[in-house]
Amino acid sequence: MQAPWGIVDAERSWYVSAEEPEEAEAEELSPLLSNELYRQESPGVSFGFSVFNLMNAIMGSGILGLAYVMAHTGILGFSFLLLIVALLASYSVHLLLSMCIQTAVTSYEDLGLFAFGLPGKVMVAGTILIQNIGAMSSYLLIIKTELPATISEFLSGDHTGSWYLDGQTLLIIICVGIVFPLALLPKIGFLGYTSSLSFFFMVFFALVIVIKKWSIPCPLPLIYAEQYFQISNATDDCKPKLFHFSKESVYAIPTMAFSFLCHTSILPIYCELQSPSKKRMQNATHTAIALSFLIYFISALFGYLTFYDKVASELLQGYSIYLPRDVVILTVKLCILFAVLLTVPLIHFPARKALMMMFFSNFPFSWICHSLITLALNIIIVLLALYVPDIRNIFGVVGSSTSACLIFVFPGLFYLKLSREDFLSWKKLGAFVLLIFGILVGNFSLALIIFNWINK
Repeated sequence: MQAPWGIVDAERSWYVSAEEPEEAEAEELSPLLSNELYRQESPGVSFGFSVFNLMNAIMGSGILGLAYVMAHTGILGFSFLLLIVALLASYSVHLLLSMCIQTAVTSYEDLGLFAFGLPGKVMVAGTILIQNIGAMSSYLLIIKTELPATISEFLSGDHTGSWYLDGQTLLIIICVGIVFPLALLPKIGFLGYTSSLSFFFMVFFALVIVIKKWSIPCPLPLIYAEQYFQISNATDDCKPKLFHFSKESVYAIPTMAFSFLCHTSILPIYCELQSPSKKRMQNATHTAIALSFLIYFISALFGYLTFYDKVASELLQGYSIYLPRDVVILTVKLCILFAVLLTVPLIHFPARKALMMMFFSNFPFSWICHSLITLALNIIIVLLALYVPDIRNIFGVVGSSTSACLIFVFPGLFYLKLSREDFLSWKKLGAFVLLIFGILVGNFSLALIIFNWINK
């Protein structure tokens, strides 16, 4: 999950239809979207750019963890689970759009307010806050692990013990000198444009994974890399598994849920869409999720077929070991680090907005409050990045809790609350299944992850 790009502060109106729209009416414009003032202020975004914005919101650090998931679920097992999560994510968007048309709200938080009052709004805002903190921490963890390795590839000789090769020191310097000042900006501005680059960097990363599959031999050469892998040169290690389940498989669905989360961006992007309608937005969502699925699957498959069961939980680590001075890999690393560096302050904006909405919604803007909240968020994510040992832990915990809520639980719960359809209707039954799936899978995965920690 990346930052929720495309967010707009559209004028809100509190409209409730007298009865549930019929299927033919579902493609009518919502009262908010057909508002003449809104149309004058926003000419609308084309279908293609809406798909791009959605893919931009979907794709993020999760792409680095999916090869590890495939190694612990098998190719077919991974394909099945990834397809299920993608389909459910698409269906939950369908429910969100239905509720948007019914209520005319333009943000996820306002759906919570409409469904359950102020507690619902605070619940959604809190969930988005934790989700964004997890996303920012995962990005900082990438900086901590990859930046020292990247710097060392530009150096000759032995620089062991140097401060500029210490990930924790570099992380603190970057957060103090770059992330915090950028996050203090009152408007997103140019960060919104630079975030688009990160999407292209992720696509470039996937292409390089495919190309470099044939640059690393299998069996893997025995080199000094025990800090990441248990190295073996057995030929059996080069046989891909179609199905494989272990205690690490518990990270599969949470990591996938983390990777497909774009639901906080759906309603704002819908408001920006040219000639907005439910069908048009649903088609844009289907296209974005399908293309993201394809890129995720390709990068996971070829990452797995490169390292097999020795793949690291953060895929780039393996290339740092086996292709340490490869120009293409070095270019990919620099691109990913640049994207991460500029995405972290961008995610500060919705995280700070959610925190302000929870505790300071009735207070006027204050630079002191703005700065203190930004500083507090920065300290939290830095501490997480410093002391969380593995990026899969962030994917697992955040994916099984907040991601599961935003993708599965809340859309199902809110639709059951707001829709006036009969409970035995197909859409309400689907919402109920989505709700139960999110609760069961999220809690079960989180419990097993905690159980694994205790055993270790």
